[in-house]
Amino acid sequence: MKGRYFNKALIIILIGLGLFSRDAYATHNRAGEITYKQISDLTFEITIWTYTYTLSAADRNQLPVDWGDGTTSIAPRVEKISLPNFYRRNRYIIRHTYPGPGVYRITVQDPNRNYGILNIPNSVNVVFSIQTTLMVNSGLGGNSTPLLLNPPYDKAARGKLFIHNPAAYDEDGDSLAYSLAVCTREDGIPIENYTFPPASDTLYVDPVSGDLVWNTPVDTGKYNVAMNIEEYRDGVKIGNVVRDLQIDVHNTDNNPPVTQPLRDFCVVAGDTIVYTITSTDEDGDSIRHLVTGGVFYQENSPAEFQTVFSEPGKVTSVFRWKTVCTHARQQPYTAIIKAEDNNPDLSLVAISNFNIKVLGPPIRNLNADPSSHLIRLSWSKDTCSIIEKYRVYRRIGYTGFVPDSCESGIPSETGYVQIGETSGPADTIYIDDNNGGGLMQGTDYCYMVVAVYPDGSESVASEEVCSILINGIPILTNVSVRNTDTENGSVYVAWAKPKRLDTIPANGPYEYVIYRSPDLWGLNYSQILSFKTADLNDTSFIDTLINTLDFPYTYRIELYNDEPGNRFLIGSPGEASTIFLKIVPRDRQIEIRCRKNVPWINTVYVVYRQNKTTMEFDSIGFTNDTVYIDTGLENAKEYCYKIKSIGSYNRPSLPSPLLNYSHEVCGIPVDNEPPCPPVLSVASLCDSLYNYVVWTNPNNSCADDVASYKLYFKAGLDEELSLIAEPDSPEDTTYKHFIANSLAGCYAVKAVDLLGNESELSSPVMCVDSCVYFELPNVFTPNGDNINDVLISRTSPFIEKVDMKIYSRSGVLVYETDDPYINWNGMYKGKNKIVAPGVYYYICDIYEKRLSGLEVRNISGFIHVITEKGSKVSNE
Repeated sequence: MKGRYFNKALIIILIGLGLFSRDAYATHNRAGEITYKQISDLTFEITIWTYTYTLSAADRNQLPVDWGDGTTSIAPRVEKISLPNFYRRNRYIIRHTYPGPGVYRITVQDPNRNYGILNIPNSVNVVFSIQTTLMVNSGLGGNSTPLLLNPPYDKAARGKLFIHNPAAYDEDGDSLAYSLAVCTREDGIPIENYTFPPASDTLYVDPVSGDLVWNTPVDTGKYNVAMNIEEYRDGVKIGNVVRDLQIDVHNTDNNPPVTQPLRDFCVVAGDTIVYTITSTDEDGDSIRHLVTGGVFYQENSPAEFQTVFSEPGKVTSVFRWKTVCTHARQQPYTAIIKAEDNNPDLSLVAISNFNIKVLGPPIRNLNADPSSHLIRLSWSKDTCSIIEKYRVYRRIGYTGFVPDSCESGIPSETGYVQIGETSGPADTIYIDDNNGGGLMQGTDYCYMVVAVYPDGSESVASEEVCSILINGIPILTNVSVRNTDTENGSVYVAWAKPKRLDTIPANGPYEYVIYRSPDLWGLNYSQILSFKTADLNDTSFIDTLINTLDFPYTYRIELYNDEPGNRFLIGSPGEASTIFLKIVPRDRQIEIRCRKNVPWINTVYVVYRQNKTTMEFDSIGFTNDTVYIDTGLENAKEYCYKIKSIGSYNRPSLPSPLLNYSHEVCGIPVDNEPPCPPVLSVASLCDSLYNYVVWTNPNNSCADDVASYKLYFKAGLDEELSLIAEPDSPEDTTYKHFIANSLAGCYAVKAVDLLGNESELSSPVMCVDSCVYFELPNVFTPNGDNINDVLISRTSPFIEKVDMKIYSRSGVLVYETDDPYINWNGMYKGKNKIVAPGVYYYICDIYEKRLSGLEVRNISGFIHVITEKGSKVSNE
């Protein structure tokens, strides 16, 4: 409120100082916006752009600025340029330092708007105001608003499509979103009773392209609309600019030009775009092309546009842009093409646009050089010197990913994840040792690298390269249960013989040290065996006297160079576990879940079930997943299983296939599965004062043993459901619910099977809240003829009370009540006297029992009181 009075006072002072003379306080403003650029952390330079009518006497050399922090300034004009259609573009520039971080709304206002704007009531007395929102936040980095490069002076024709595009260009590369907005008056307040211009079809702003589309004007005259242009960075809104513009609609037989459909481009920095654009005019008028957009304002290698052919009714121009590295960014560039005809009656334009996405070129010559425990990546330095660093992505297994023609970075669906980045653009080497933990032997590690640009965008992905560690450590190939027992269980453990130890160098002799952990993840290792070897040919052992029924086991094999005076651990040892099964009993089914921790890739799991006659395990099926469901079983009968996994490292130098067995485990099917929930619906029978609840019988669709139901109810949204009925037949699927105080409420139902398993509640919880109504006649005749002598409302019994006040036209309270039925006999409040005939005004607060509790609804209106004898109210 203080800001509003401050601005009024400022305008009065400026008038007193002569900044707004009597002539200047005229009707000249047509359009405008405010932009800014950041100078330092807290200092900003704003530019006020206004578009004024040159035939008006008004001309501002200065404009007041409200900075949104409680201070104001006077901005001087630094430029004025004449435009077509008697428009002048005025540019005012001023700097301001803010007191600290925050969100500030910059407002500029200037009396007044011009006379006769059809969608702004009394427009000549409405202040012209424009606003921009500025966020001071050092955490977001520097920010400047987009520049609106296309001035809004074009005229429109009644019945003809009109398009305006502001050609917003954000040099920071922030994302822009566009929307239609309401024009504002003093202090940036929306204008009362403002309406959008009428259209034969639609008036809208394309949120992506920024096209303001009026399809089509239905009447001539002047109209004002506003466009809101919001900036987003990393998904966070960081500011917005509002352009207020006037559109002058004329009657004309002229038709606007038509430009060919334009296509978008996606290029790699360094490519050249050459694009021929043709516009035609069915009236045979001469046409000229006007262009704008961020591509024409680049410091390095801006785009060029040249008309190469022109004749009455047709013009052809060529767009040419040699892209360079500084053009690469996350957001596309937009080129605005305006085709303007030269018609003696009225010049019309056609606005078209196309987008150009410039990608950073891919990294070249990516190489992966493995050792026994790490992979060294290297690549050629990027040809774009503006990049900040490189990001390295990795996954296991080759994908064959090739970016499409307009794809930068590496899509998450490829399975690649970022594992690191380099320190700068000259750092073209990355050592992947799994953050010091070492890589796994036998694993196919694949990589791609991208360059990172100043706006955070990534280049096109490099080619995909893969590598496997040099086999310098024992690579586990088997961890297979041989015998299942709580005491005499055993596990066969084997590994591939290490090779190329001379490249480390590790010349021996050697020692194997074997560790075991009684879990899947190696959380509690203890040494169980060690032995020395000269030739490394001993590559297996059997671990005995362990409980393989209740526990999985994980093994780790360490290899040491045991040379006197030069003992060291060779590489980073891998680990692998036994397959451990979990049995989940179900109704006539058993679900077998396979859990393991192994470095190789299992592709098939063969499932075996014990034959109770032969006691042998027979194969019953296989799966590529780690879950298998054995169906068609008998409840309460025991079944026993084991699984064989088939896998490999997909590496020619290692054994394949790798076969490993799980332990044996048993389970008993049991009906512990609830039935599927019913589908519920409910309807309120208001006159009968009950809710009719209906639900489906799951036995007809997704179950076969539903025996009964549980029906739940709650009267309010914030209440808990409570049980109200338990129909004991699967065919009993309806319920009449009589409620004393209100029919508002929510329902849900469960199905219950023969063993007492309950389904989930029906979803969604169904609510009704439709029986609250209140209607009041607008006329009654308290004339003593016992016909319509009392004003009575038509209402539901679920209105708790009302607060009704009835006033005369002079504002005198003549009646009040809290009775929901009103029951006014026409008497003055507190008097035994009928009110005078006439129109009375009422205000009524209605207290309704709703789902959300007791809610108050306000109504108001007029009541006609007729007291003449013989008067009747027609029901027609």
